[in-house]
Amino acid sequence: MNSIRQIVIRGQVQGVGYRAWVEQQARARNIEGWVRNRRDGSVEALFAGEADIVSELIAQCRRGPSLARVQAVEEKSGHPKELELRFKSERFSVLSTSS
Repeated sequence: MNSIRQIVIRGQVQGVGYRAWVEQQARARNIEGWVRNRRDGSVEALFAGEADIVSELIAQCRRGPSLARVQAVEEKSGHPKELELRFKSERFSVLSTSS
């Protein structure tokens, strides 16, 4: 069963390789979606794929890469239209900072 989940990660998550780490983790699991920094200092991501694999990736995001200090992860349902933010021909994209 497929799942689309959107998450916002708060804490010390910018300037520590968090987006690159998420991209690597998502690609290794064949997850579709994107990740981007937000101006408020958080990181936002959208994951689409098998529900159990998406859940596993979100659990990993609660820890993050070694230099990150994750304080909170907010999770909600994502919408298929959000996948259109990806770069054409990419299954998973690192996007520009958003508000």
